[in-house]
Amino acid sequence: MPASTAGAASTTTLKQQKIQAEQDAKDQQQKAAKPKAGQPAKKKAAPGPGREEPTTPLPRQHLTKPGIEADLQLQPRFEAPHYQGSGKLEGFSTLITGGDSGIGRAVAVLFAREGADVAIAYLSEHEDAKRTRELVEAEGGRCILLPGDVRDAAYCQQAVQQTVKAFGKLNVLVNNAAFQEHAASLEDLTEERFDETFRTNIYGYFHMAKAVLPHLHRGDAIINTGSVTGLRGSKELLDYSATKGAIHAFTKALAHNLADKGIRVNAVAPGPVWTPLNPADKRPEDIAKFGEDTHMGRPAQPEEISPAYVFLAAPSCSSYITGTVLPITGNAGDGA
Repeated sequence: MPASTAGAASTTTLKQQKIQAEQDAKDQQQKAAKPKAGQPAKKKAAPGPGREEPTTPLPRQHLTKPGIEADLQLQPRFEAPHYQGSGKLEGFSTLITGGDSGIGRAVAVLFAREGADVAIAYLSEHEDAKRTRELVEAEGGRCILLPGDVRDAAYCQQAVQQTVKAFGKLNVLVNNAAFQEHAASLEDLTEERFDETFRTNIYGYFHMAKAVLPHLHRGDAIINTGSVTGLRGSKELLDYSATKGAIHAFTKALAHNLADKGIRVNAVAPGPVWTPLNPADKRPEDIAKFGEDTHMGRPAQPEEISPAYVFLAAPSCSSYITGTVLPITGNAGDGA
């Protein structure tokens, strides 16, 4: 990537860290003024694929944005050892934004296991991105790393062009990059923060979708990462919830728009997932009970979300599915 692109990514990282620091200071003030509550009763978490899952409390940890997966005290599970590939994406070229860690990393691993080459677009988490490339290559796929800022339309064009140059084509775009920072009230939500969230979460999806469109053909797919917050809101994530609702609507509208071209557009709406995104946002005491209020009693692991992306990417699985928002929330009754 050009020096100007790297500089833009660095500037965005610093801006997001500034927003985080301002919110951290408010959280400390609120914590000092809040009386201590009693300990809630614990419940046993629902099992994962062939194993027991850790019950809360999770590690009380707060990461500096953008959040490095290698720094998490409890490492997310992304390997999906229970998942056997069967060539569903053999010969495919794929591009995943936010593919360095979390859900994006887990999707990259399974795409490669299914035979795809993978381009990883990410902001500045170089250590995580290099580890993801190692994982993709261990599965037999080719992988390129594309650091930069999805808020920048020029970067998105460059990332797509480099993917096509490296792999000869492009079949699947996964829009997954996101910015999240909580705010206790509407008064705490500044225009700067509101703009940062929308520029990353929805403008980034728009820029990437527009950049890939000339390279997609019948049977190809765009998959967007939505959220349970876009289905039912979140009182401390007003701007984030709004962007995820916008992503769901964008998904359905774009599916209508591209149906005659044979290009499928769908979204996955995860509930709480154990990735760097939330420890780089929430207070340590909130992270300790992250996901415990779901019916499953815990957050998902990334490897429990990633098979849905394979399903939506593979024509052998989802050739007749478009405009769908697939909720994977750990709750009964959540729907799109």
